[in-house]
Amino acid sequence: MSADWSEQTDNINILLDTILKDVPAPIVEEGSTQLQITSLDYSKYLGRIAVGRLKRGTLVPNQKISLVKADGSAVKGQVKNVYTFEGLGKKEVSKIEAGDLCALTGIEGFDIGDTVADADNPDGLPPIKIDEPTMSMTFTINDSPFFGQEGKFVTSRHVRDRLEAEMEKNLALKVEPTDKAETFRVFGRGVLHLSVLIETMRREGYEIQIGQPQVIIKKDENGQLLEPVEELEIDMPEHISGKAIELVTRRKGMLLSMEPKGDRVRMEFEIPSRGIIGLRNILITLSSGEAIINHTFKEFQAHKGEIPGRINGSLISMETGKSIPYSIFNLQERGKFFIEPNEDIYEGQVVGENSRPGDLVVNLIKTKKLTNIRSAGADDKIKIVPPIVFTLEEALEYIQEDEYVEVTPESIRLRKILLKEHERKRARNAVKAAL
Repeated sequence: MSADWSEQTDNINILLDTILKDVPAPIVEEGSTQLQITSLDYSKYLGRIAVGRLKRGTLVPNQKISLVKADGSAVKGQVKNVYTFEGLGKKEVSKIEAGDLCALTGIEGFDIGDTVADADNPDGLPPIKIDEPTMSMTFTINDSPFFGQEGKFVTSRHVRDRLEAEMEKNLALKVEPTDKAETFRVFGRGVLHLSVLIETMRREGYEIQIGQPQVIIKKDENGQLLEPVEELEIDMPEHISGKAIELVTRRKGMLLSMEPKGDRVRMEFEIPSRGIIGLRNILITLSSGEAIINHTFKEFQAHKGEIPGRINGSLISMETGKSIPYSIFNLQERGKFFIEPNEDIYEGQVVGENSRPGDLVVNLIKTKKLTNIRSAGADDKIKIVPPIVFTLEEALEYIQEDEYVEVTPESIRLRKILLKEHERKRARNAVKAAL
């Protein structure tokens, strides 16, 4: 890290010195205590912890305060302990000065945007609006044939307790029970928001299965369907901008502005949240990794109609066992594989993408029949195309309605919800009969 890219250093002192030199000190106002809660944390020992920057006044342990809510009402309370942030942790202090970022314990019933004010003369700040959830996913316990092999927490009680603990510090997250005790509906602000939670749980030792992301659809007073719409910004090389515009408009996106900058172009779109699912990976591939993509929730608008989804079907394993290189080699013309040779697979696991529409059940554990007759070229080396390896976010965007992403501390697998082929046929026939 250096002021000059050609002069390398072995520390970050230049960054810290630049912050001290160029970042202005906080403007401290005169008046009574005033702190707006902008974030929160949770400790199973201390409870909920309010986080914010003290705008004016001071805060000390056991100080009497008023908590000013969004509707203007004030509730009396008391701060127990006060902390400042040091490194990656918190440090308990005896006093907080105006301008300091701090954490407070002992306050009950607070929300983001509430103001910690003077006990006798409460003066609230304008409340902060929190974006509501736009997407939901189904979280359920891992019931695949490989359950419990890698994780420590595998029961529905473990999953429920973890999700309830997450709600204490993640205000944008909502969890609802379903008609099945082991399944939960989790609402968040998008695939990335929920995938951060899933990745955290995975690293903590949880085994879970996640259903296809579903956008939240509402109805207005007239019964018209409403869906979340987002502002999408794409910065990419100009020579492929036409293809990007085509991709976004096919997903019901609307181009708002286009600004060239040298050999790159910056485009702004308005697009339904449904259209963003899976779009990032396509744009990154199209631009060879050069595209910069950002999107934020704008508002709920009238439903935009159907958006074309994935056309290709899945390659599904017929049996449980180890994938044989010989079988993968012979089936390569049928599609692209997601698994390595000699990898443990189970019946009903999605092992690849079919090159045609519709699902195809394949036998990947079939070995070559050995005879005592040799023929020219029979034992040539087989060449296997490297498999597609999904990140968690890519896997969530890829799956269809009848599939799960199985997440364990060491593996990410795709699978059908119904593992047996005869069960899937019965379900398809039931849907056709209902139509």
